[in-house]
Amino acid sequence: MLNFTKFERVNPEKRDVLQRLKDFDEVYQVFTKQRATEQADRCMQCGDPYCHTGCPLGNYIPAWLKQTATKNPDMAFALSNETSPFPEILGRICPQDVLCEGACSLNTGHGAISIGAIETYISENAFENGLKPQFTTKKNGKRVAVIGSGPSGISAATFLLRRGFEVEMFERADRAGGLLMYGIPGFKLDKTTVDRRINWLLEAGMKLHTNCEIGKDKSISDLEKDFDAIYLGIGATASNKVKIDGENASNVYFAIDFLTGIQKRNLGSKNVDYIDVKDKRVVVIGGGDTAMDCVRTSVREGAETVKCLYRRDEKNMPGSKKEVVNAKEEGVEFVFNVAPKSIKVENNSAVAVELLETSMSEPDSSGRQKVVINEGSEYLEEADVVILALGFSPEVPAFLKELNVETNSWGGIVIDSNFKTSNKKVYAGGDCRRGAHLAVTAAVDGREAAKAIIRDLA
Repeated sequence: MLNFTKFERVNPEKRDVLQRLKDFDEVYQVFTKQRATEQADRCMQCGDPYCHTGCPLGNYIPAWLKQTATKNPDMAFALSNETSPFPEILGRICPQDVLCEGACSLNTGHGAISIGAIETYISENAFENGLKPQFTTKKNGKRVAVIGSGPSGISAATFLLRRGFEVEMFERADRAGGLLMYGIPGFKLDKTTVDRRINWLLEAGMKLHTNCEIGKDKSISDLEKDFDAIYLGIGATASNKVKIDGENASNVYFAIDFLTGIQKRNLGSKNVDYIDVKDKRVVVIGGGDTAMDCVRTSVREGAETVKCLYRRDEKNMPGSKKEVVNAKEEGVEFVFNVAPKSIKVENNSAVAVELLETSMSEPDSSGRQKVVINEGSEYLEEADVVILALGFSPEVPAFLKELNVETNSWGGIVIDSNFKTSNKKVYAGGDCRRGAHLAVTAAVDGREAAKAIIRDLA
């Protein structure tokens, strides 16, 4: 260990930009054994590891780095899976630069450990060698219904199955995975990786019901009657509007509709009404990871030009920095410090976005800068397609009222410290209770809610 002076930080190799623009295959390549060992050997094995505390899941990062460096892959795999429901997925999609790697003690001088890339390698290497997650075969007779098959639902199901619970998962879409399947493009996360995890849950005894919308295809009262507990992992799927004139034009779309349609087509679904941006001038409004997914998808779809409009400067963008770098490499143009004032419409179609230039205020006591509109700075950005990537809010399905589950002023499900709702039989976690956030925080909620269910039903 302590070889951070011998080996520099190395990121996983990326496919050539001209090649990766031709398809939706993953951009990053998995580390080789030698590269993973060298990079893991850079870890200082801090007594108080900030990477561990910087990880929402509290993963045993120094421990599995050491096992990788000392060539004990089976133990590294076991440690990696102990706290995480799907490390090979989070290794690919987590914003490590602001979480574990951002907290790494080497980050300020020698370069953080390549934690995400090593995490992915540990699992993929194990899978190639025949290892897979372990579940108990002994059932305890307790039944839990999981509504929603996204990161939170998968996590809850994983930790419940490990303890012998009988789990049934209900998903209104045609495939399981939620955000992981339809919200994240394949160039960041290949869908076979998601299917693989779902299949392991099925092997462990989980029953999966797709194309099953609770309250429509299945009565919530039946679930409440037939199961010992219900976990709500329904996410936050209601797209936020910008609330300006013209946003209801026929060629103004929400990010999730754009991404889902393309992904369904890529998966071979028949008669998919996807949004065609080929040879069009695409404007994406927003600056988070969803906006990056939209602009990077648009260039792969053959758009004539792709521009990302964001109201703050690049330093204040909320998304992962590596996604911005990748987007720039792929030909996306960024227009910073602009705020949409209206969308110009002709014959019910958007033809341009009217923008106001902005500037950043002096930092307040918390260090945060506010957006200041520069009055009189209006100009037009011409567009054939406008995509709104402004975040998501929780839906409030009718069955919540039937369950007597309390929601707050913005539609989030109210829970106590044990992830229990106002209905003592119903638990909730992920975006439906905290608002749109990260896959890793949804995974944390699913795990901790599962622990609460286990305690309550033991």
